[in-house]
Amino acid sequence: MAMKRNGKSPVSSESDEKVMFFKDVSLGPHATQLRFRLIHFWEARNPIKKTLIGLELLLIDELGTVIQGFIPPGRIKKYLPDMKQGSVYQLNNFYGSKNKPMYRVADHIATVSFTWNSEMSVLHEVPISFDEDRFRFHSYEDFEANCDLKGDLYDVVGHMKLVNGQTLIERPILDEVEIAASRRIMVHVQSHDGPVMKLYLWDHAATDFCKKFNSYENTPTVLLVTTVNTKRLGGTLALTSMSSTRLFMDYDVQPTKDYFTWLASNPEIANQVSAEVVTKREALTIAEIFSYMTQESAKDAFFECTATIDDVVHGSAWYYIGCSECHAKATKGATSLICTNTRCEKVNTTGVAQYRAKISVYDNSEQAFLSYLVMLVVS
Repeated sequence: MAMKRNGKSPVSSESDEKVMFFKDVSLGPHATQLRFRLIHFWEARNPIKKTLIGLELLLIDELGTVIQGFIPPGRIKKYLPDMKQGSVYQLNNFYGSKNKPMYRVADHIATVSFTWNSEMSVLHEVPISFDEDRFRFHSYEDFEANCDLKGDLYDVVGHMKLVNGQTLIERPILDEVEIAASRRIMVHVQSHDGPVMKLYLWDHAATDFCKKFNSYENTPTVLLVTTVNTKRLGGTLALTSMSSTRLFMDYDVQPTKDYFTWLASNPEIANQVSAEVVTKREALTIAEIFSYMTQESAKDAFFECTATIDDVVHGSAWYYIGCSECHAKATKGATSLICTNTRCEKVNTTGVAQYRAKISVYDNSEQAFLSYLVMLVVS
């Protein structure tokens, strides 16, 4: 006999005695049963070699406890066909492995690892209630304290000030093809009455943001982003998306609804910070840029740096013919140039010659080589 959450009537099940709650999961093998809702799953890849490490899962049980799950690469095909975000499952046999110290998305000390004898099945008729989701919100001060530590990844909810440098007074124009090619979006977001933070969205997060933003009839203002990593760029706190990141806006989930209601009752907060303050750039030295590039989790970013030109490097000529729309490499077709970008695939494109120039620069901290592209339209 098992009691439902919140003191609801008991539910009978022959297997209830074998069911383990997440709070009781310890390290080591378990020949028992888990019941959970699958909140989210994503691929974990080696940041350097980009090889597949396995499938990461975020799970929640009937008590509302969240735990991470992990499926090794050799076992993904067995479980992936039946995996659907939001569905409820039963898992028999697993191993409680130690939760990783870097980039954790749950507080639990253990991770539910799928083993050779793990059996997972969908629960179509669920006799108990499971929460839909669980977020871990942190304040600006918490992000500041955990900056550059590569520790836990937390969630943030706030209102947007700028999207790719555009204010929300007039709806920002977001080109899905252009964003897919650049793989990034920068959003300035403010949480309640705290400081404005720079939020960098990369790859799938940038694409998801663009599609969701453009799908709204009215310009969305509230943004919730999960599992962000904190960095310090030029002395300024910045949040960056990860492979585990999910995005929600305005009325997508209860926390965004609550924030939207709070923002509507505090209109002075929305106008608290001017666009001029938000867009003020922070200059970095060459040494600081080098330091950022050596970080394991570093991605493309925009920097401002003042340096002196030392020399123009000769003999470094290089170019390719790119698509006139997205600037990806174009190849020769039967009668015209064709874009190789799968998101663009424009035929009869005008070729854009992308030339590279290489210059040597220096400041008071370091010397570096910079490359820049010059476009020349050809027919």
